[in-house]
Amino acid sequence: MRRTERVRQLLWRWRNNPLRRHDDVVEAWIVLAMWLVITIGGTLTGLLTAHAADASFARLRHERHAVRAVLVESTARRVGIGADTPYDRVRATVRWTAADGSTHTGRALVDDGYRVGSKVVVWLNSKEHLTTEPPTASAAGVEAASLGAAAGVAFGGLAFAAGRVARWRLDQRRYDQWGREWDQAGPQWRRKTT
Repeated sequence: MRRTERVRQLLWRWRNNPLRRHDDVVEAWIVLAMWLVITIGGTLTGLLTAHAADASFARLRHERHAVRAVLVESTARRVGIGADTPYDRVRATVRWTAADGSTHTGRALVDDGYRVGSKVVVWLNSKEHLTTEPPTASAAGVEAASLGAAAGVAFGGLAFAAGRVARWRLDQRRYDQWGREWDQAGPQWRRKTT
Protein backbone atom coordinates (compact mmCIF):
# COMPACT_ATOMS: atom_id res chain seq x y z
CA MET A 1 0.00 0.00 0.00
CA ARG A 2 2.86 2.35 0.78
CA ARG A 3 4.25 2.03 -2.76
CA THR A 4 0.97 3.15 -4.34
CA GLU A 5 0.88 6.19 -2.07
CA ARG A 6 4.41 7.12 -3.15
CA VAL A 7 3.49 6.78 -6.84
CA ARG A 8 0.40 8.89 -6.22
CA GLN A 9 2.53 11.60 -4.62
CA LEU A 10 4.94 11.57 -7.55
CA LEU A 11 2.14 11.84 -10.10
CA TRP A 12 0.04 14.42 -8.24
CA ARG A 13 0.33 16.97 -11.02
CA TRP A 14 -1.45 14.70 -13.50
CA ARG A 15 -4.26 13.67 -11.16
CA ASN A 16 -7.61 15.38 -11.46
CA ASN A 17 -7.61 17.78 -8.55
CA PRO A 18 -9.62 20.96 -7.95
CA LEU A 19 -6.46 22.72 -6.71
CA ARG A 20 -4.41 21.77 -9.76
CA ARG A 21 -3.59 24.73 -11.95
CA HIS A 22 -2.73 24.74 -15.63
CA ASP A 23 0.78 25.93 -14.72
CA ASP A 24 1.25 22.82 -12.55
CA VAL A 25 0.55 20.57 -15.52
CA VAL A 26 2.87 22.62 -17.74
CA GLU A 27 5.61 22.42 -15.10
CA ALA A 28 5.17 18.66 -14.81
CA TRP A 29 5.60 18.27 -18.58
CA ILE A 30 8.66 20.56 -18.53
CA VAL A 31 10.27 18.45 -15.80
CA LEU A 32 9.48 15.22 -17.63
CA ALA A 33 10.80 16.59 -20.93
CA MET A 34 13.91 17.96 -19.22
CA TRP A 35 14.81 14.57 -17.70
CA LEU A 36 14.13 12.76 -20.96
CA VAL A 37 16.36 15.19 -22.85
CA ILE A 38 19.06 14.86 -20.19
CA THR A 39 19.07 11.07 -20.23
CA ILE A 40 18.52 10.37 -23.91
CA GLY A 41 20.23 13.46 -25.34
CA GLY A 42 23.14 13.28 -22.92
CA THR A 43 23.69 9.61 -23.72
CA LEU A 44 23.52 10.19 -27.48
CA THR A 45 25.80 13.22 -27.26
CA GLY A 46 28.33 11.28 -25.21
CA LEU A 47 28.27 8.29 -27.56
CA LEU A 48 28.59 10.44 -30.69
CA THR A 49 31.44 12.44 -29.19
CA ALA A 50 33.28 9.31 -28.08
CA HIS A 51 32.83 7.73 -31.51
CA ALA A 52 34.05 10.88 -33.30
CA ALA A 53 37.08 11.18 -31.01
CA ASP A 54 37.94 7.51 -31.45
CA ALA A 55 37.67 7.86 -35.24
CA SER A 56 39.91 10.94 -35.13
CA PHE A 57 42.53 9.10 -33.08
CA ALA A 58 42.35 6.11 -35.44
CA ARG A 59 42.89 8.44 -38.39
CA LEU A 60 45.96 9.90 -36.63
CA ARG A 61 47.36 6.39 -36.08
CA HIS A 62 46.75 5.60 -39.75
CA GLU A 63 48.28 8.82 -41.11
CA ARG A 64 51.40 8.95 -38.94
CA HIS A 65 54.33 6.59 -39.25
CA ALA A 66 57.62 6.13 -37.42
CA VAL A 67 61.03 6.53 -39.06
CA ARG A 68 64.56 6.08 -37.78
CA ALA A 69 66.53 9.31 -37.44
CA VAL A 70 69.96 10.39 -36.26
CA LEU A 71 70.48 13.05 -33.59
CA VAL A 72 72.32 16.12 -34.85
CA GLU A 73 72.60 17.60 -31.34
CA SER A 74 73.02 16.01 -27.93
CA THR A 75 70.08 15.56 -25.57
CA ALA A 76 72.21 14.85 -22.49
CA ARG A 77 70.77 16.33 -19.34
CA ARG A 78 71.54 19.99 -18.84
CA VAL A 79 72.91 21.42 -15.59
CA GLY A 80 70.14 22.11 -13.08
CA ILE A 81 67.79 19.38 -14.23
CA GLY A 82 67.62 16.53 -11.77
CA ALA A 83 67.24 12.85 -12.65
CA ASP A 84 63.76 12.80 -11.14
CA THR A 85 62.35 15.43 -13.52
CA PRO A 86 58.96 14.58 -15.06
CA TYR A 87 60.16 15.73 -18.48
CA ASP A 88 61.76 12.75 -20.17
CA ARG A 89 61.52 14.17 -23.69
CA VAL A 90 63.27 17.21 -25.14
CA ARG A 91 63.18 18.98 -28.47
CA ALA A 92 66.30 18.31 -30.55
CA THR A 93 67.47 18.53 -34.16
CA VAL A 94 67.33 15.22 -36.04
CA ARG A 95 68.14 14.05 -39.57
CA TRP A 96 66.22 11.33 -41.41
CA THR A 97 65.90 9.87 -44.87
CA ALA A 98 62.47 10.06 -46.52
CA ALA A 99 60.87 7.28 -48.55
CA ASP A 100 62.05 8.91 -51.81
CA GLY A 101 65.69 8.84 -50.58
CA SER A 102 66.02 12.56 -49.81
CA THR A 103 67.58 13.67 -46.51
CA HIS A 104 65.66 16.00 -44.20
CA THR A 105 66.52 17.84 -40.99
CA GLY A 106 64.12 19.16 -38.38
CA ARG A 107 63.36 19.51 -34.67
CA ALA A 108 61.43 16.75 -32.94
CA LEU A 109 60.66 15.52 -29.44
CA VAL A 110 63.08 12.75 -28.52
CA ASP A 111 64.02 10.92 -25.34
CA ASP A 112 66.44 12.71 -23.06
CA GLY A 113 70.00 11.54 -22.49
CA TYR A 114 71.29 10.68 -26.00
CA ARG A 115 74.49 11.89 -27.66
CA VAL A 116 75.07 13.23 -31.16
CA GLY A 117 74.82 10.44 -33.73
CA SER A 118 72.46 8.28 -31.68
CA LYS A 119 69.58 6.61 -33.51
CA VAL A 120 66.09 7.69 -32.40
CA VAL A 121 62.55 7.16 -33.63
CA VAL A 122 60.59 10.18 -34.87
CA TRP A 123 57.07 10.39 -36.28
CA LEU A 124 56.03 11.84 -39.64
CA ASN A 125 52.57 12.74 -40.91
CA SER A 126 51.19 11.97 -44.36
CA LYS A 127 52.99 15.05 -45.78
CA GLU A 128 56.32 13.78 -44.40
CA HIS A 129 56.51 16.56 -41.78
CA LEU A 130 57.67 15.92 -38.22
CA THR A 131 54.84 15.46 -35.76
CA THR A 132 54.12 13.87 -32.41
CA GLU A 133 53.50 10.21 -31.78
CA PRO A 134 49.82 9.29 -32.16
CA PRO A 135 48.03 7.92 -29.11
CA THR A 136 47.97 4.16 -28.70
CA ALA A 137 44.66 2.36 -29.17
CA SER A 138 44.16 1.95 -25.42
CA ALA A 139 45.09 5.56 -24.62
CA ALA A 140 42.83 6.76 -27.42
CA GLY A 141 39.98 4.65 -26.04
CA VAL A 142 40.36 6.13 -22.58
CA GLU A 143 40.56 9.67 -23.95
CA ALA A 144 37.57 9.12 -26.26
CA ALA A 145 35.53 7.76 -23.33
CA SER A 146 36.53 10.74 -21.19
CA LEU A 147 35.59 13.19 -23.92
CA GLY A 148 32.27 11.40 -24.45
CA ALA A 149 31.46 11.47 -20.75
CA ALA A 150 32.35 15.16 -20.53
CA ALA A 151 30.19 15.97 -23.56
CA GLY A 152 27.26 14.01 -22.12
CA VAL A 153 27.54 15.79 -18.77
CA ALA A 154 27.85 19.19 -20.47
CA PHE A 155 24.77 18.51 -22.61
CA GLY A 156 22.88 17.34 -19.54
CA GLY A 157 23.92 20.48 -17.68
CA LEU A 158 22.68 22.70 -20.49
CA ALA A 159 19.37 20.82 -20.66
CA PHE A 160 18.99 21.08 -16.88
CA ALA A 161 19.72 24.82 -17.01
CA ALA A 162 17.15 25.30 -19.79
CA GLY A 163 14.57 23.42 -17.73
CA ARG A 164 15.33 25.50 -14.65
CA VAL A 165 14.94 28.72 -16.67
CA ALA A 166 11.55 27.52 -17.98
CA ARG A 167 10.43 26.64 -14.45
CA TRP A 168 11.69 30.01 -13.16
CA ARG A 169 9.56 31.75 -15.82
CA LEU A 170 6.55 29.74 -14.68
CA ASP A 171 7.23 30.73 -11.08
CA GLN A 172 7.44 34.39 -12.07
CA ARG A 173 4.12 34.07 -13.88
CA ARG A 174 2.55 32.44 -10.81
CA TYR A 175 3.91 35.20 -8.53
CA ASP A 176 2.41 37.84 -10.81
CA GLN A 177 -0.92 36.00 -10.84
CA TRP A 178 -0.90 35.68 -7.05
CA GLY A 179 -0.10 39.40 -6.77
CA ARG A 180 -3.07 40.31 -8.96
CA GLU A 181 -5.35 37.99 -6.98
CA TRP A 182 -4.11 39.48 -3.70
CA ASP A 183 -4.74 42.98 -5.00
CA GLN A 184 -8.37 41.93 -5.50
CA ALA A 185 -8.80 39.95 -2.27
CA GLY A 186 -6.60 42.00 0.07
CA PRO A 187 -8.90 45.05 0.45
CA GLN A 188 -11.79 42.79 1.47
CA TRP A 189 -9.76 41.38 4.36
CA ARG A 190 -8.92 44.80 5.70
CA ARG A 191 -12.54 45.83 6.27
CA LYS A 192 -13.48 46.06 9.87
CA THR A 193 -16.47 44.19 11.09
CA THR A 194 -18.25 45.90 13.97
